[in-house]
This record gives sequence, structure tokens and C-alpha cells, in this order.
Amino acid sequence: MNQNFKPLQPKVVLGVAAHPDDLDFGASGTLAKFAEQGAAIHYLILTDGSKGTENKTLTPQQLSRIREEEQREAIKAIGGSKAHFLGYPDGYLEVTMDLKKDIVKIIRKVRPDVVITMDPSMLYSASRGFINHPDHRAAGQAALDAVFPLARDHLSFPELYQQGYMPHKTKTVLLTNFDQQNYIVDITNTFDKKIAALKAHQSQVGDIDNIKPWLRENASKIGARGGYELGEGFIRIDLNR
Repeated sequence: MNQNFKPLQPKVVLGVAAHPDDLDFGASGTLAKFAEQGAAIHYLILTDGSKGTENKTLTPQQLSRIREEEQREAIKAIGGSKAHFLGYPDGYLEVTMDLKKDIVKIIRKVRPDVVITMDPSMLYSASRGFINHPDHRAAGQAALDAVFPLARDHLSFPELYQQGYMPHKTKTVLLTNFDQQNYIVDITNTFDKKIAALKAHQSQVGDIDNIKPWLRENASKIGARGGYELGEGFIRIDLNR
């Protein structure tokens, strides 16, 4: 499956996601692998994560603070560099020009070789029995629009250019899609770091041992398609302009 792609060895990687824990569920084994190769890993979390709980004693503000700290701990677990937070309201994320501008600003600031985000075309998975969260779809669409063409063109958001945020061309995009992949990353040696990252998200995961067998089984199925023990799968797009 991977034979048509050159190996990725990025210097800077930016993950763009709606909520704390999204990147850690979908791509943290891959991000840990890039970190081990020497890449600087940045997370950009678009919402405040203030809705995802069944704990009726927590206020949205308390939950947001908890989840932000959990994400900081999780990125440390994979050897990442920094988590950036935009603080849009959880559950209300929309693909607006303001959101795209905020993502462009971070892209031009950190200048990633690779951007990882959710495939916005994944509306639902009948076989897996779930509807993809609308925030996930909005995050993926806004991130793609920011990568191309908005971060590339200096006349897009000229105020950013005037402030010193120089245009940037991202070389590769990896889209998380649970049903379709054209690129599998070997995470056999970084699966434990993925588990450590997810363990940091106590408010969402609880006891990691309850889901670890499922995570391993899923990684095993994906990895087998690439000839690996454990893997994470993506739709890979190498940009040529």
C-alpha cells in the first residue's frame, strides 16, 4: 500500500484537530514516530473542549481547563513541542474565514512540512456505527482550506503578511479517515507512547486498560494492510503546488 510514496521524514509537523484527544486517538503513534526522527511536533486544538463529559458537577469552564492541561500532558508523552489552543466553543465549530485565518496564522508561524487533520468528507461510518462529530468535519475542512491556498498566498489575509507571517507551502497532508486509507505508518515501536498520550486524557478515557485491547486490535488490523505489526492509516496527499 505504501510503495508509491516516499518515506516521510518531516522537520516540523502540525496536527489540527477540533478537540483535545482527537489527534491522540487518530495519529499519536505517527506523531511520536516523527518526534523520534527529530521532528518538532505542534498540536493546534480549535475548540475549548467544554462539552465532552457526563460529569454533571463540572462547569464548561472547569472542563475546558482540565482538558487543556490533559492535552499538554499528552503531547509531552509523545515527545511533542507545543500545543496551541484557539478556544472556539465546543460543539459550535463552523468553517468561517476567521477560523481559517487563525489556522493560517499558526501554519505560517510554525511552517510545517506535514499537516495532519481529520478528513472532512467522512460524514459517517455505517460499518462502525457512528456519525462523525460536526466539529471534526469543520476542523478538517478549515485546515485543508488554510493549507491550500490560504497559507500559500501572501494576498490572502494581507494583514498577516504585513505582521510578518510569511506565506508557506505545506508539502504533505495526512487525513485521518477510519474507513479509507492509502498510507499506513508503522507504529509498532511507538504504540506505547500512543497509550501514554491517551492515558493523559483522564476526563475522556478513564481507565486506559478498558480500551487498550480495542486500540491494539484496531492498530493490528491497520498495520497488517501495510505489512506491519501495528499501524495508523491516513489518506496521504503530496502537494505539488
